[in-house]
Amino acid sequence: MKEFKKYLSLLLVVTLLAFVNGCKEKSTEPEKIDESKVLIEYLEGAGGDYINSTSCPAIISASEVYTYVQNNPTKIYIIDIRDSVTFVNKGHIAGAHRVDIPKVLDHIKTLNTSNYDKIVITCYAGQSAGYVTGLLRLMGYNNVYSLKFGMSSWDSTFAANYWLANIGNSRAGQFTNQAAQKNQPGNLPALNTGKKTGPEILEARVRELLAAGWDPAKISHSGVFSNLSGYYIVNYWPVDHYNQGHIPGAVQYTPRSDLKSSTYLKTLPTDKPIVVYCYTGQTSAQVVAFLRVLGYDAKSLIYGTNAMIYDQMPGTKFNPQTDIMNYPYVTGP
Repeated sequence: MKEFKKYLSLLLVVTLLAFVNGCKEKSTEPEKIDESKVLIEYLEGAGGDYINSTSCPAIISASEVYTYVQNNPTKIYIIDIRDSVTFVNKGHIAGAHRVDIPKVLDHIKTLNTSNYDKIVITCYAGQSAGYVTGLLRLMGYNNVYSLKFGMSSWDSTFAANYWLANIGNSRAGQFTNQAAQKNQPGNLPALNTGKKTGPEILEARVRELLAAGWDPAKISHSGVFSNLSGYYIVNYWPVDHYNQGHIPGAVQYTPRSDLKSSTYLKTLPTDKPIVVYCYTGQTSAQVVAFLRVLGYDAKSLIYGTNAMIYDQMPGTKFNPQTDIMNYPYVTGP
């Protein structure tokens, strides 16, 4: 009888252990999602791979906007992201809608965007608009463009404190021909939005970045040169332009090819701020939008090399004689 009771006790213990283990297996936490992997696969696949496409950067000239305003105003929608005082008192394009950067996505979601050939984002110099445009393009708004050189291209009144005050040659003797090498590939930045799908993760990231505004995504050349070793500097030019001279320590990345996960995207560091520069700061702003969505601490060098080596630089220049159109504008709300 004692042996039988011992047997029953042992059987009961085994049964209880099996039950407990079974419950543990059923109550395991859901599988952890690698959000970075999900997001980059979406952006480079179904998301259209905007940053590496021929559509990037999406920039529209003042002359094309003016033609629409004059001849086909119902097919263009203009969003002005400058501050309200400037918009009202200094002036804006007739028919423009002023929207704060954090509210741009919600605003554009209220539109039937297919009604418009062009949705134009404008700012002071084309750079914050480029950043917002980059974020919206990643979201799939493929008819969004930034106004080239911003309101500085519309009239000289707007250019005075922006492009006209920020072209120069102060770094002409500091550029180098010595090439710097890319890092070895590493990992993408870790993301933790709590979302599961590519579109959901993307929208969460875009909303976070819009809420933060443009300031965290920009840097001046004085800020870069005061701490050259503190940044991983990306020269976003073709190789032949890079070889003509670049910021000391800058690493060359070919536009529309080198920021893919299958090429050199993962050579960007996750433990160091990244500065991206181009000719005018308008392309780099859109590139930085992409990198910040992925979680990199990336900054666009404002005014690009126009602000540093204007007389000797390759690529796009702001030419006051041809780029300031002196078109009419309106004041008031």
